[in-house]
Formats: sequence, structure tokens, C-alpha cells
Amino acid sequence: MIYDIQVDGRLHRVKLDRSENGYQCELDGQPFEIDAAFIGRDFLSVRMGGKSYRVRREQLAGANFVWVGTERFAVDVSDPRSLRGKRSLRGPSDGPISLVAPMPGKIVRVLVSENTSIEAGQGIVVVEAMKMQNEVKSPKSGRVRKMAAKEGASVNAGDVLATVE
Repeated sequence: MIYDIQVDGRLHRVKLDRSENGYQCELDGQPFEIDAAFIGRDFLSVRMGGKSYRVRREQLAGANFVWVGTERFAVDVSDPRSLRGKRSLRGPSDGPISLVAPMPGKIVRVLVSENTSIEAGQGIVVVEAMKMQNEVKSPKSGRVRKMAAKEGASVNAGDVLATVE
């Protein structure tokens, strides 16, 4: 299978084929042999080049993130053979995107203000839910046109926190 994967805004081509020892992987033309196993919902154990990695998938506000150890990456995966995959190669929407609260909670920190230029994957607000703090990040580079989130305010899942153009 061949996939186009955007990691923090950089596009990579990945080819995966099952082998006797796991998977043969080609990343941007470079061959790798990897072994991967699911160890729980949204958790993967990956062995590559003699090193082991614990990988966790996270979905927030319509964006996908992957944690490798303590590092977080904004990730978008598409199959270049599909119409949806061809659309995603064009990048995020040129129009405004509304960032929404992923769950009910309380805004504990607003990280940017209106009319601030931001990069893809940059934190916008921090929402606390069930004593856990979740940073809502921008899925694209642009400018914060509207900041609806206010520190201390309660939000419901799906409430618009900010608009990015």
C-alpha cells in the first residue's frame, strides 16, 4: 500500500508491504524494516532500526496527532489513489477553519490572540476536562481571525473556540 502522509506540514510518501519479519517500509524512497503491533486502542508498539517506540494516536477538533514518546506531531494520512487522497494533497482548506472544543470542559489558557499569525500544529487554547489539560492546535498555518474562547469560560463539545484563516 502507498500512502501520502503529512507530518507537521511536510509531505512524505510511504510504501508498506508485509514481510516475514514485520513490514518492509519505504519512506521517501529510503527502505526500512519495521515491526509493529497494536498494544491497545490508539496505541502501537513499533520496532525500527533496533529501537522500540511507543506510538499513540490522538484526534482533537477534527485534527489527527501522533505521539512518539513525548513528541507530538500533526498527521494527515491519505491514499493517493482515492479522490479524497487527491483532494488532501492540495492541503488544508483555503477558507476559514473553525476550531471546536473536543469535549466539555473549561478554558484554562488562551495561547494566542486575534489577528496573530500561527503555524500548523501551533497551540491555540488549552481546555481542561476531567482534570486533564488538552491543547487545541491549529490544523493549518494562517491568522487567527476570531478568538471566541475566554479563560475561565465553560465550553461544550463542539463549541467554536477560534477561527483560523
